[in-house]
Amino acid sequence: MDRETGGSAAGAVVVDALELVSDPEAAARFAASAHRILAELVAGGAALGWVEPPGPDEVAQLLDRVVAAVRTGDAGLRAACLGDRLVGLGYWQRYARPTHRPHADLEKLAVAAGAHGLGLGRALTAALVEDARRAGIEVLTLDARGDNTRALRLYASLGFTEYGRLPRFVAVGERRYDKVFCMLDFRPASRTVGAAAP
Repeated sequence: MDRETGGSAAGAVVVDALELVSDPEAAARFAASAHRILAELVAGGAALGWVEPPGPDEVAQLLDRVVAAVRTGDAGLRAACLGDRLVGLGYWQRYARPTHRPHADLEKLAVAAGAHGLGLGRALTAALVEDARRAGIEVLTLDARGDNTRALRLYASLGFTEYGRLPRFVAVGERRYDKVFCMLDFRPASRTVGAAAP
């Protein structure tokens, strides 16, 4: 996975990331590759929840928690690969609050800068959405920085709708950005309980 290999969009695959963390050595390679992607994106100004690039240990610990949640059915983790090279990853996790357990949040989605434009963000998101649907998630939420219009367009094209916005909420140094909240509701309209009457 660490070896640089050529590839095209046709050679890209999105896989269940559990396939890539099958043993401690494979998990360490996956974490190192994920760290490289996330750190480079954050250093370039990507909106992934960090102001400064995360360290390798922080990414490894994050992935350990996500993988543990995947194994209990409380998360979904997908990876995009070109050949044996990790070029993207994304995950969702169920909400921890008991009253929110039927729902999950798409927390991270990242594609290496060199693999942008190949449709991998769309493929990762679509796979994660389908995983959430199959896991019985009722509402899949996400939030994005307001200036991340490319990502917001992608989410809207996959059925997410904006349900709220906190103006100038995200602080990156002196700059302030809106925080945009989106949702994808898998529930049939007739099943929603407690919904306001029209």
